This record gives sequence, C-alpha cells and structure tokens, in this order.
Amino acid sequence: MNKIFRFCYSFSNYSVARREEKIIESGDSSNIEEKNMGLRLKETFYLSHGAPTLAVDDSIPAWNFFNSWKEQFPTRPSSILIISAHWDTHVPTVNVVHQNDTIYDFYGFPKSMYKLKYPAPGAPHLAKRVKELLLGSGFSHVDEDKKRGLDHGAWVPLLLMYPEADIPVCQLSISSNKGGTYHYNMGKALAPLKDEGVLIVGSGSATHNLRAIAPRGTPPAPWASAFMSWLKTSLLDGRYEEVNEYEEKAPYAKMAHPWPDHFFPLHVAMGAAGENSKAKVVHDSWDGGSMSYASFGFTTADS
Repeated sequence: MNKIFRFCYSFSNYSVARREEKIIESGDSSNIEEKNMGLRLKETFYLSHGAPTLAVDDSIPAWNFFNSWKEQFPTRPSSILIISAHWDTHVPTVNVVHQNDTIYDFYGFPKSMYKLKYPAPGAPHLAKRVKELLLGSGFSHVDEDKKRGLDHGAWVPLLLMYPEADIPVCQLSISSNKGGTYHYNMGKALAPLKDEGVLIVGSGSATHNLRAIAPRGTPPAPWASAFMSWLKTSLLDGRYEEVNEYEEKAPYAKMAHPWPDHFFPLHVAMGAAGENSKAKVVHDSWDGGSMSYASFGFTTADS
C-alpha cells in the first residue's frame, strides 16, 4: 500500500501488560456486565476501521479520532456489542465466551502486529440477550460460538477507544448472503440493548475496495467521493430505506463495495438506533485515495 508504518508502543494509556493483569481470573464476567445496570444510551455508531495498522500507526488520519474516543464520548457503557465486517456467517452468530482471545485475521504485516493483545472480558450474558432479541423478532436461527474471540475489525478500534480492555465485549456476525434491509431489521431487534447500557458499534469501512488503494496523500477518487457524498446526504436526511437499497440507489455502489461485508455493519447500527433516529458524521477522513474512514453516530429520537 506504499504506506509508512510507525509503530508506537509507548503511546499514552496503552500497555499490554496492564491489560493482561485485568483478565478475569475466575472466567466469569457477569459481575462486570451487570455493574452499570440502569444506564441508558441514546447513540449507536458505525465506525470505519480501515487497515489493521490503525492500532499502531498514528500517521493514519483517523488515528486521533479513535484515540480520543473517551474524550468525545465519555459515558462508560456496561458492555459493548460490536458487529464486525470480518465475521461473516450464514446466520447471525454471537461469541459466547468468558474471555476474548485476540484474532490475527490478516497477513503480510510486520511481526510486531501479531504481538498486540486486546484481552477484553467476554459478555456471555449479553450474547444470550442478543440471541433472545433476534429470535423474538422473527430471526429463525441464531448460532452460538463458544470459542471465537475478537477479530481485527473489533479489537483494532477498541484498542484505541478503550485501551484498558476492561469492558465486556460480545461480537455479532454479519451475513453477506443477505441484504441491507435484513441487517437493518437485525439492528431494530437489538434496539432495547441501549436501555441496558450496551454500546452498539458496527465496524466496517464506508468504502472498501482494496484493489483501488493508492499511495497515502492521494486525493479521493471521483467514484469514492461520489459514493460518499450520496451516503452522507442520505443518512443526514434520514433516507434510511435508500441506504438499505444502496446497491440500486447509490452511485458507484459496486466500486465502493465490491463485496458488502464492510457496509452491512452500518445497517445494523442504523437500525439499532430506532425509528426516526438522527444521523451525524462523527469523523471524516481518507487514506490511500479510496478508503474512507467516515464514521457515523445515530441518536435515538426522543420518545
């Protein structure tokens, strides 16, 4: 990708050793999950995580956004449900674990990348609740994975957002064999979790065409700019149905997303915010001429 990677292992509030000390020795994170019961959240998020090296390369334009997350959004959630583009299954699947392993689902990067750890506790109670809500909303089958940890679509942004790795995390898969409306409805089913203090995060990339990556500093390609202009306008205007049908409605949809896996987490976050939610751009930057790091927040409408 013609990128210069600078690996920063001493940046503030990051310490693998400190995280390792926070592993729950008993293997039971239920007490942590229940700690913030009564907390209600009004926002869900779709975050563009980009390249795995976001974890250590502070020259990536979006690095500061993720690293300053707690300053921008200081409310500490009871737990985190993250929907990652990098877990693609035929039916919705949750990881039901007490302790999350760090999955290195990438190749060709420096060896130091494979030494990074994000040992967040699992959220088995949340996983069961996700399954309950999906089944109760008409999803016919929801699988449980009792071994899987967090892939880089989950742990890379969380490493910067919550570096202490002390908030329980559950991961939910996407199903790229389904469509945008399917994932939007999945999000709608999960909307009650906000009232339980759960931070719902979709993690993907607003544009994701790795064959079109150019050197850093290259201006956004016209097709990428056109797609992003449409997406921002559609979201900010509340035209969520059009976003659900983006393959027919958006300019250069197939160029922006040759495969939909990095886009569907957006639909889950959008649906989970509830009816008449308001979208906003929480970050906007580019890398490599075609990779948008645009990230969006969705605020639940006042009842």
